[in-house]
Amino acid sequence: MLIFANVGYLRLLLLVPLLPLLYAFVLWMRRRRIRRFGDEALVRQLMPSWSLAKGWVRLVLFDLAFASFVIGLARPQIGAKLEQRDTKGAEIMICLDVSNSMLARDYTPDRLERAKLAISRICDKLQDDRIGLIIFAGTSFVQLPITNDYVSAKMFLSSISTESVPVQGTAIGDAISLAARSFSAQSEKSRAIVVITDGENHEDDPVEAARVAAEAGIKVYTIGVGSLRGEPIPKDGDLMKDKDGNIVVTRLDEATLQQVAETGNGAYVHAGNEEFGLNPIIEDLRRLEAERFSSVVFETYDEQYMYFFAAALVLLVLEMLVGQRRAKKSLFR
Repeated sequence: MLIFANVGYLRLLLLVPLLPLLYAFVLWMRRRRIRRFGDEALVRQLMPSWSLAKGWVRLVLFDLAFASFVIGLARPQIGAKLEQRDTKGAEIMICLDVSNSMLARDYTPDRLERAKLAISRICDKLQDDRIGLIIFAGTSFVQLPITNDYVSAKMFLSSISTESVPVQGTAIGDAISLAARSFSAQSEKSRAIVVITDGENHEDDPVEAARVAAEAGIKVYTIGVGSLRGEPIPKDGDLMKDKDGNIVVTRLDEATLQQVAETGNGAYVHAGNEEFGLNPIIEDLRRLEAERFSSVVFETYDEQYMYFFAAALVLLVLEMLVGQRRAKKSLFR
């Protein structure tokens, strides 16, 4: 199977058929000028060394060299072959609150986007650790199963919004319980849950969920997003209001999040605009006993670009060797 890693470069191949057309147009314009100057046959006799055929041969060689070079830029690959790799690290399930309160703008641009940016930056720093993503509001969903494919993690992360979960609310306990069930069968010791939320729990008992997770050997960390003084929630160009017409203000519930982290044998961090809180948690997770994850299957491809670059070089050398003049003597005379 042949694939291209940089498929966008293949658009340059559209120039390949245009080069002969452009050359033919140049020759046509040249012949018109010659006719103005004098008799075409007589002018050709005055330039006996000029070869029309060699001009076309050089153009074809250059065209083929250009096509080979473009295909090389597109990085053709064949395969794939399956390999197995053993890695050592921790498994981290991140539970991200996507309720409407995460639209409050006490962070830039808002709580949810700031949290997504922090998670994305952490993905850039992870190496052999595995990461999973759960989104929750009134209920919870596994957005990304546990994986070491950080590119996919960032791709799924970019599509998250407050509309990703149809049921509004903040069920922190449900998210912790789902995360505890979402670790791989290979993981036994180095497991951690990181809950990113404003802590306004309205649905269940997150402390009890953290206790159950801790009994299973899973650490539960919490990151509090928001301010203690409260912030209104933007909605449709206005501010969200309750049924009585009062502006809804969302406040950080630090007490609950601290209790969840303490019960879950983890730690609580209040997110800031500069240091969101994931970095110190990741540093703490690195102290966990790294586990070996075996039978991790991934695909690799054999690069073929060097052969196309070599072909382009050979064709360019031939193009220069052909020259533009007729051969003075025949080899058979």
